[in-house]
Amino acid sequence: MAEASTLYKLVILYMLRKVTFPLTNAQITEFIVGKEYTDYFHVQEAINDLLDAKLISGERIRNTSQYHATIDGENTLEYFSYMISDAIKADIDEYMRENAFEMRNESCTRADYYRTENSDFSVHCYVQEGSESLIDLSFSVPTEEEAEKVCANWPERSQEIYMYILRNLL
Repeated sequence: MAEASTLYKLVILYMLRKVTFPLTNAQITEFIVGKEYTDYFHVQEAINDLLDAKLISGERIRNTSQYHATIDGENTLEYFSYMISDAIKADIDEYMRENAFEMRNESCTRADYYRTENSDFSVHCYVQEGSESLIDLSFSVPTEEEAEKVCANWPERSQEIYMYILRNLL
């Protein structure tokens, strides 16, 4: 059996290998803590160790961190995957099958904003499928409160807005 901290890192790398989109910190933590493999703090330590070793790369959008395995991370998993028990692999595989659609939507539907030189706020909303952008909207709003509201509503309303635009342009 692998040392616990090594196993947590390998589990994270295995999870990232099973998807074609980035996983959020919350998604990784929810699985590992939900299965009672370890606690929140050990998961965060494993993620930070993987980042420091450049086995995963991270991107921060608003208050969400998303992770991809790097090539070195993929190679590490390839070499050490035998250290993950078949039962844990089966748990991950089942979890991914049951939750992949929701996790992909959560990871690939993004919105962020920033203050412009004119002192208003530029909001950038998009849905990404792999490296393809399905929809990409940028527009200005006068207040930060409105920018935050747009970003909060985008994940739930993006599909509806996409269909509205298509219907009206085609």
